[in-house]
Amino acid sequence: MTLSPASSLTAASSTADARLDLLSAWLRTHADRYGLDLATLQPASADASFRRYFRLAGHSAAPGAGGADNAATLIAVDAPPPEKCREFVQVAGLLADAGVHVPRVLEVDLDAGFMLVTDLGTQSYLSALKDGSAADAKRLMRDALDALIRWQLASREDVLPPFDEAFLRREMELMPEWFIGRHLGREVETTRGVLDRTFALLIASARAQPQVFMLRDFMPRNLMIESPNPGVLDFQDAVYGPITYDVASLLRDAFISWDEEFELDCFAYYWERAKKAGLPVDADFGEYYRQLEWMGLQRHIKVLGLFCRINYRDSKPHYMADLPRFMGYARKVAERYRPLAPFAKLLDDLEGRAVDVGYTF
Repeated sequence: MTLSPASSLTAASSTADARLDLLSAWLRTHADRYGLDLATLQPASADASFRRYFRLAGHSAAPGAGGADNAATLIAVDAPPPEKCREFVQVAGLLADAGVHVPRVLEVDLDAGFMLVTDLGTQSYLSALKDGSAADAKRLMRDALDALIRWQLASREDVLPPFDEAFLRREMELMPEWFIGRHLGREVETTRGVLDRTFALLIASARAQPQVFMLRDFMPRNLMIESPNPGVLDFQDAVYGPITYDVASLLRDAFISWDEEFELDCFAYYWERAKKAGLPVDADFGEYYRQLEWMGLQRHIKVLGLFCRINYRDSKPHYMADLPRFMGYARKVAERYRPLAPFAKLLDDLEGRAVDVGYTF
C-alpha cells in the first residue's frame, strides 16, 4: 500500500463501479463523526492486489499515537473479500503495541471489506531514497531497521500464520509456472530436477533459522517518511517466519537497488543492533549473511513468478520492467555459493547467457 496523489477518481474506476458506490455509502454513515467530505474522495495508490485506497478530507475523531492524528485527510480502503481486512486490523494492533508507527484503524466493516484509517501522508521511502543523499539513505534505512527490531522483539508463537515448508514451496512454484512456462514458453519438466534440489536447499535454510514476526513486504515502497519514522504500510500478509526475511526484502527491493558496500553497512548495523537487543541472530556474521542471501533468493524466485502472474492473469504489466532486477539478484546469489551452482547455470540457460560462476562458499 503506497499512498500517492492521483488526478481523478475515474482513472481508478469504471462508471459502473458498484464497489465504489458501496464504499461511498458506508463512508456516509461515518461522515459526521470524522468530518468526511466525500466530494474530495480520490484514488490514493496503486496495488498489485485487488485492494484499493482512496484519500478524502476528514480527521481522526480522537487523539492517539502517531503523527497522523487529527490530520486533514484520511484513507478509505476497499478490500473486497477475500482480501485481508481482519488480518490488517490484527497486525496493525500488534505493530502498534510493538512501538511501530502504522495507520490507526478508525472504522471497519469486515464482512463488506471496508476500512477507514489514518493517513500516513504521501512521501514514501522509495521517492526519498531515489532523490536523497547517501547520508539520508543511511539514516532512513537505519530508522527502518530499528523499527523492524522492535517488531521482531514482540514475536510470539501461534499468533500469526507460520511461514512453513508448504508456504515457502508454494511461493517458489510461481516461478516455473508463470516465469518459465508462461512467460518464457519453456518446458518446465526439463528444469524440474534443478528446481526441486534448489528449492529443498532454500527451504532447509529458512526453516533452520530462528522464527519471528515477519512482515513479508517490508520494503521502501511500503514505508513512509513520518514522525515517528518510518510509517509502515501493507502489513496484512504478516506471518511467523525466518529472522532474515524482512532484512533481505528491505535491501533487495523490486524498485531500487544498492551497491554492495551500502548493503553490507545496513546488514551489519541490523546484525549488531539485533544481537544487543537479544534477538537470536546467528553469532557469526558470515553465516548470518549466507542465511540472508539464501532467504533473499527464495523471495527473488517467488517474485519472478509473481510479477509474471500479475501481468498475464491480472493485466497489470508495469511490474514486468523489474524482472531483470530480480534475475540479477538471483544470479548474484546463485553464483556465489557452490551448492547453488546448478541453479545459476539454469538461470543462464533461461536467458541464453554464458556461465561464469565463482564460488564464495
